[in-house]
Amino acid sequence: MQKHIFKSFASDNNSGIHPDIIKAITEVNIGDAKAYGEDDYTKTADEKFREHFGKEVEAYFVFNGTAANALALRAITESFHSIICADVAHINVSECNAVEKFTGCKLITIPSKDGKITIDQVKKHMHVIGEQHSAQPKVISITQATEFGRIYTKNEIEDLADFTHKNNMFLHMDGARLSNAAAALNLSLKELTKDAGVDILSFGGTKNGVMCVEAVILFNKELSKNFKYIRKQGMQLASKMRFISAQFIALLSNNLWLNNAKHANEMAKFLESKIKDIKEIKITQNVETNSIFATIPKESIQLLLEKYFFYIWDEETSEVRWMTSFDTTKEEIIDFANYIREVIQKIRINNQVIIV
Repeated sequence: MQKHIFKSFASDNNSGIHPDIIKAITEVNIGDAKAYGEDDYTKTADEKFREHFGKEVEAYFVFNGTAANALALRAITESFHSIICADVAHINVSECNAVEKFTGCKLITIPSKDGKITIDQVKKHMHVIGEQHSAQPKVISITQATEFGRIYTKNEIEDLADFTHKNNMFLHMDGARLSNAAAALNLSLKELTKDAGVDILSFGGTKNGVMCVEAVILFNKELSKNFKYIRKQGMQLASKMRFISAQFIALLSNNLWLNNAKHANEMAKFLESKIKDIKEIKITQNVETNSIFATIPKESIQLLLEKYFFYIWDEETSEVRWMTSFDTTKEEIIDFANYIREVIQKIRINNQVIIV
């Protein structure tokens, strides 16, 4: 079969698998191993998570981010609770009501231009606490980095955690791109989660070079006592767990998680440097991790899509999202930027002809 090389700037989900991950899977494909996480590889993976997040944490592996979010939130709520999040949060707009289905909870959404939410915004929803006619606020869910590639600082997370705990609530973090945020801030995974007061974390691997595996990390052993049953009911308990565990062993060894995230971030900044002088393009968010949001001429979108795949974020404003990943190269960025310039120049010429 002839290979067709497809290049996407749509999502880090579109990237391949890091060679070290493929190698790790192959290396454990020898003989038999106990199923359902009773194997030695899973024990080693558990130790890796404790090295990075703290010796008291419990990590449970699942197949995708939607499962991680839905089951994590199921573990800390009852059906009469509400979960407060940004209106653009993945759990609100991109998970087909999975959280509502598995928790029975009501999502309370807060308008956000960059994916971040503040304590002042959350306070407006606290007046119903103790009111039997209203869903009871129980969780604040934040995304790190946000859907717009923006970062919560450690101090911002600490403040949210303090407010959350004072109100007898939990702080959940959707960390699909936590590695990118930690790399950008030059902080450890533990510093941005456990040390900052996060109660439960959905930790992303797929967007950072692994294949179909995420983790739910509980920083409070009391919260984890029933999670193995919740995961089983949620159809997320892998039988051949060693092949999942091997990926996390590789990701959390030799700074692979960090190097992958750093590279993705650097490629986004490199792309920004190559296009920021094009007057027809306006970058709409600070480039803090591995995504660029920009408004571009509407007539350029389809022309660009003929060669490169990416997502149109807002059709009305012609805002697009371009993302980089661990395997994006400088050469690919240069080719893409040059093509953008070529398309923009065609539009300029066409507009001049029309005016004449």
